[in-house]
Amino acid sequence: MHVVLSGYYGFDNVGDDAILLSIIQSLKKWQSDIEITVLSNNPTATEQTYGVKAVNRWKMKEIRQLLKTADGLISGGGSLMQDQTGMKTIPYYAGVIQIAKWLKKPVFVYAQGMGPINHSLSKFIVRKTFNKVEQITVRDKASQTLLTEIGVRKEAKIVPDPVMGLNGGDFHCNWLDQESLTAESYISVSVRDWPSTVAYKEKIAHSLDQLVRQGEQIVFLPMHGEHDLKTSQEVASLMKEKSLIAPSDLSIEEKIAVIGQSQILIGMRLHSLIFSAIYATPFIAISYDPKIDAFAEIVDQPVIGHVEIDDWNGVTLFERAIAILESYTTVQENMRQAVLPLQHEATATAKLAIEVFSQ
Repeated sequence: MHVVLSGYYGFDNVGDDAILLSIIQSLKKWQSDIEITVLSNNPTATEQTYGVKAVNRWKMKEIRQLLKTADGLISGGGSLMQDQTGMKTIPYYAGVIQIAKWLKKPVFVYAQGMGPINHSLSKFIVRKTFNKVEQITVRDKASQTLLTEIGVRKEAKIVPDPVMGLNGGDFHCNWLDQESLTAESYISVSVRDWPSTVAYKEKIAHSLDQLVRQGEQIVFLPMHGEHDLKTSQEVASLMKEKSLIAPSDLSIEEKIAVIGQSQILIGMRLHSLIFSAIYATPFIAISYDPKIDAFAEIVDQPVIGHVEIDDWNGVTLFERAIAILESYTTVQENMRQAVLPLQHEATATAKLAIEVFSQ
């Protein structure tokens, strides 16, 4: 069996890279000899990192030739069908699906997070495209509801984010070993830039200062390369106390280990929260997008506030962190119970895809 994988791959975004790693591992778990070709922004790096074939995601003629010989297309995972970041995103991913359908190839929508879909043209494209695919799986109830609202008739099955299927037990970070942490444990922090009139970076810095004064060590983890490194440096510079910033070029496995070995994560990036869940490491989310709130609800972890809403501050964030630390064993066990079934279900999504392509 030969499947083609379409997503936001090859852009050095650790969240999407983790999705790719987890989908590849899950597919091979159910069919060890499966052939996978990834549509990538950096085909050479994708081939070297994941041991699969890859082609340039922008060369539509090559993609068409590739799909001619394939048994099917997987679209996802991640937040592909959204127009928040621009009006070209939805037409691109829908266009790849349309090529597959012209060639009469089955399409499996893999654990996608839908939206925001703001424009009427975007809604029309998603509706027309998704009503033609063989099976739709989404990662939360909000995504399922959105598809129904815009007129997608085909049922969307809710499944966990693919990354929940990763086993972090063997992951290790050499950088952590080399750092002499002054505290016995540390709090990991994942921040990103986001346009807002609310001084959310100052709020985060204020809370982190208070945690350091309580004896905690702060370790910033840039999830999205140089983008998040710059934001991490900005928040660290707003702090009065010392903190550490992990290298932005750590591998996926190393970044998962940094979060997994921390006591708590304070996180903005969705996949920092998911990495936290893999280890049942309690987290406090800071939202910028509905997908953050949706995942926090799934694993029963708090969202302290939204970067665009001025109803929280550094004190409330600090107090929530302290409350978790004071009842740590109970919080962690509750989270573990919420996460365990999701980890089993996450790899089963790959089995659904293989079944679609085998028919």
